[in-house]
Amino acid sequence: MQVFFKSRDPQAADLLDLSQRRTRFVLRRLAWLVPQATVRMSDVNGPRGGIDKQCQVELKTDVAGTVVASSVASDWRSALDKALARAARFLLRLVRRDGESRRLRQRAIALD
Repeated sequence: MQVFFKSRDPQAADLLDLSQRRTRFVLRRLAWLVPQATVRMSDVNGPRGGIDKQCQVELKTDVAGTVVASSVASDWRSALDKALARAARFLLRLVRRDGESRRLRQRAIALD
């Protein structure tokens, strides 16, 4: 899986290695679905502070197309973890839903 990192903020740029490791770790079981992931980090309010660290995770998949999840938190790590968790949950739901529909189709064919 390729993991790309984009950020204009100098503090977020220090998180390049962390974001790549966390992305690979969270999506390790779904890596066969996700050939490419892009992590974007931005500071919404700039130097004013507050809960303004935004992380957007974009996963390009063969099954579901492009999946985008974003999160806003007070620090970079929390924003990254929340966005990755949302994206992983969504992909798991898609895989389970697809598996269930296949099983139902197979049962219907077997009954005919």
